Amino acid sequence: MEFITKRIALKVALIVNIGLFVIMSIGTWFLTNKQSHSLEEQMIERGKIESIIGARMIGQILEEAVDNGVFQVNDIFDKQYIEIPGFDPPKFHTKYDSYLDKSILSLQDEFLEDPSVVFAVAVDINGYLPTHNSRFNQPPTGDKEKDLKLNRTKRIFADETGLKAAKNTQKGFVQKYKRDTGEEFYDFSSPIYVQGKHWGGFRVGVALDKINNAKKAQVQSLVIIMGLLGIISIILIIIMVNISLKPLQNLTLTASNLADGKGLDVPIIPTTKDEIGKLAEVLERLRISLERAFQKLQQRR
Repeated sequence: MEFITKRIALKVALIVNIGLFVIMSIGTWFLTNKQSHSLEEQMIERGKIESIIGARMIGQILEEAVDNGVFQVNDIFDKQYIEIPGFDPPKFHTKYDSYLDKSILSLQDEFLEDPSVVFAVAVDINGYLPTHNSRFNQPPTGDKEKDLKLNRTKRIFADETGLKAAKNTQKGFVQKYKRDTGEEFYDFSSPIYVQGKHWGGFRVGVALDKINNAKKAQVQSLVIIMGLLGIISIILIIIMVNISLKPLQNLTLTASNLADGKGLDVPIIPTTKDEIGKLAEVLERLRISLERAFQKLQQRR
């Protein structure tokens, strides 16, 4: 502390840097909050758009199946769920689920190329999910806990969130819910229509931890950038303050020499027009006065 208090350059640099640190800290806090909120809004908007696109594409596939004579319209709206034995929670077949396994699986999986999306699936109006994404359509293992996470196809998701998504007629409908696996999600859903009749909905799930991780990564990047800028600013301020006060250090040495009777014959030439330059002028007048007084003293001898 004594080392700092005896050096004006360090004191000035320290005061400026403390002020800069406070300002940058407030600015970083404001920017991180704003960026985090903006990122979440962007991910929500993207989820809405993906659900709308998915619903439109699934609707087209179902209508084409009817137009091409693969199914009758009533077959597409089949509600006679035939239970598949040996599963808990239960699974079901319908007249169309095998066809959808072939026609929409790869399409739904394309939505998972977005790293924030965990699932993207079509469900009928009762929450029946005929074809899940490949990652959740793994062969059953007999391990109930494992199968609950990885073999979720052909189930009826009739929970409150699932039914709201299935019966929803609003484009980009947003819900928050806790999955039966314990994960928390944003659920985006848009209605699927077949020949003008509401068939069900297309659901896009984004895990909250993925959003939070993305927000943390963004905040960390911003903090690192602001930290580096702060360090660079501190170094530059110290350098600039030292350069600016270098003439003052020279004048201090000159004044010390004058006090000891040295350098009385060396003119002090101001190099700036600021306060340091004015101090140099004052010291030059002092030097001249001391030089004359010293000459008079020698003449009396």
